[in-house]
Amino acid sequence: MKNLLPHIIIIRPLNILAAIISILLSSVITQYNGHSVNIIYATLVVIFFTAGANTLNDFFDYEIDIVNRPNRPLSSGKVPKNYALIYSILYFIIGLFFAYQLNYSSKIVSIFISFPLLILYNYNLKGYPLIGNIVVALILSLTFVFAGYVFNNITPMIIPSILAFGLTLIREIIKDIADIKGDRKVGLKTFPIIFGKEKSFKLCVVLSVLFGVGAFIPFINGYYNMFYGVLLILTVEIPLAKVVILIINKPSITMVKKSADLLKISTFGGLLSILAGTV
Repeated sequence: MKNLLPHIIIIRPLNILAAIISILLSSVITQYNGHSVNIIYATLVVIFFTAGANTLNDFFDYEIDIVNRPNRPLSSGKVPKNYALIYSILYFIIGLFFAYQLNYSSKIVSIFISFPLLILYNYNLKGYPLIGNIVVALILSLTFVFAGYVFNNITPMIIPSILAFGLTLIREIIKDIADIKGDRKVGLKTFPIIFGKEKSFKLCVVLSVLFGVGAFIPFINGYYNMFYGVLLILTVEIPLAKVVILIINKPSITMVKKSADLLKISTFGGLLSILAGTV
């Protein structure tokens, strides 16, 4: 069991659990009442795409993780590097198989948009300032577009998609600040490396303020009810404010990493806010 654990950790089970919850909540938000097999297929697609992407990420980030995350399964030597590539290919093949079972629009989003972006990001795009961050944010937001098409009701998924994009973009820039040492070692050109930590912090503050204000617009114009506003304040606005305060105080790398983790949780807070706002 001890030898098997790293092979499980490499797919990042918590990320997969988050993807499963996103699909299930999306089925509720869209008020889906069709065949349950579509929920199962959609869930399997995000499970195997997420597993494939996470494993491929560890494969390409091997040198970076030796510096930034030495305890990861690959960088610690607990999982052979070539295994990660094999696992990733298998996971993607299974994910593509289940994606092919879904309707036309879902296939377009998953097979012809999300899948290529996952490959391109890990292979090349992550090393360019802001481009890699935007691509990751887009991939996460496409999860909700995908769900909207699977459940034949794309409109309720537009705002969740925008919320996921905004929070993920801020989080990815913050992660790049935390990973600057390892990223610089392998020659990546992320925003913090090119423009420095100070400008990166300022960008995060600006984006956080813009996003914080924008996220409240659906409540102000009456699109969502009071429960959305209350939950949004508790799960998104307050964490964002905390991140801004931390950034202004020029936090340590440890605190930067905690800020990134906080924003990951906030993404689900936003989704729960939308769920509450539609009942």
